[in-house]
Amino acid sequence: MPLIRNLRRTVRRAYRRTVDLSHPARSPLGSSVVNCVLYEDGARHKGACPAPEAVRRVRQSGDGFVWIGLHEPSVEEFAELAELFGLHPLAVEDAVHAHQRPKLERYDETLFAVFKTVRYVEHEELTATSEVVDTGELMVFTGADFVITVRHGGHGSLGPLREALESDPEQLAKGPAAVLHAIADHVVDDYLAVADAVQNDIDAVETAVFSEQASRGDAGRVYQLKRELLELKRAVTPLDRPLQALAARPLPLVGPDIQPYFRDVGDHLSRVTEQITSFDALLDSILQAHLAQVTVAQNEDMRKITAWAAIIAVPTMVCGVYGMNFEHMPELRWTYGYPFVVCVTAVACFLLHRSFRRNGWL
Repeated sequence: MPLIRNLRRTVRRAYRRTVDLSHPARSPLGSSVVNCVLYEDGARHKGACPAPEAVRRVRQSGDGFVWIGLHEPSVEEFAELAELFGLHPLAVEDAVHAHQRPKLERYDETLFAVFKTVRYVEHEELTATSEVVDTGELMVFTGADFVITVRHGGHGSLGPLREALESDPEQLAKGPAAVLHAIADHVVDDYLAVADAVQNDIDAVETAVFSEQASRGDAGRVYQLKRELLELKRAVTPLDRPLQALAARPLPLVGPDIQPYFRDVGDHLSRVTEQITSFDALLDSILQAHLAQVTVAQNEDMRKITAWAAIIAVPTMVCGVYGMNFEHMPELRWTYGYPFVVCVTAVACFLLHRSFRRNGWL
C-alpha cells in the first residue's frame, strides 16, 4: 500500500499542469494584470492590446470580446477597469477583497460569478497538522463583449485553460459564455482531482487504524482529515445553485446552445458532492472504530491490572495477618511454619495466575 500511494503521488506531480510565466500571453511578475487579449471569430488577436484599445475595437466592429486576467488587484488598479466596463460597485468590492462564497449574481447585463479554487497539498506522510487542501478564489465578470477574471491565491492559474480554448476556435467563437463554461469546468475538474487525492489519504488512514501497529495518535490524523474535508466541502457545495441557474434559468449571454454544457459541469459537481458526503461518513466510521479500539485496549489493560492486583493481594493478605504481632497465632512456634505459609501463598498465586490466563485476562 505505501508503494502504491507513493507511485500515485509521483504520477500526480508529473502530470500537474504548470504555468510558463515566459509565455507572451502573460505579463511579468509583480503586475496584477496577467494578460489582456482580444478575440475575434474565435481567434486570438496577435500582439499587445491595452484594455481601452481592445474595448474600442470590439465595440466598433460589433464582434469578438476582450478577456482580461488579473491576480489580486488593488482597489486603485481595478478602478479603471470597473469604470471602463461599467461594473457594479458591490461586485467590484467582492472581487477586490475576496473571501466570498461561490455564487452567481446578475447586475443588469453583466454576470458576476465566484468560484472557490482548490489544490491538493502534497505530503510524504499525513500527520495531525498536515495541510491537505489549499483554497483560493476566482471571480469572473461576464459581459456581452468582455470577460474579466480576478484570481486570489497562489494557485488556480488560467494559463493552460486559455491555451486549451485557443486551440478550439469553434468553441471560443461562442463568446464570453463559452469562457465562463470553460472556467466552471476547469474548477470542477480540480475538485474531482483533489477528491481522488483525498481518497488516497483516507485509505491510508483506514489501513493504519485497522492494522496491528495502530496507535492512539491516529485519532488526530482522522480529525485533521475531517477538517480539511470540511474546507473542501465549503468550496464545493455552494456552487450547486449557481450551476443550476446557469443550466436552467434564462440569463443574458447564456443561450440555449451553451446551457447543456453547464448541465454537464453540474453533473460532475454532483459526483464530487457525493464523494465528499461519503468521505465524511467513512471518516466518522473510522473515528468511531478507532475510539472503540482504544476503549477495548483500555479495558484489556484494566483487566491485566486487576488480575495482577488479585494475585498480589494473596501474599499481601497473608503478610498482613502474620504482621499483627499477636502472641497466640497458629503455627508461630512451628519449625516449618514459615516455609509452609510461603508454599501455600505461592500455590495460591500460581492457581490464580493460571485461572486468569485461561480466561484471557493475562
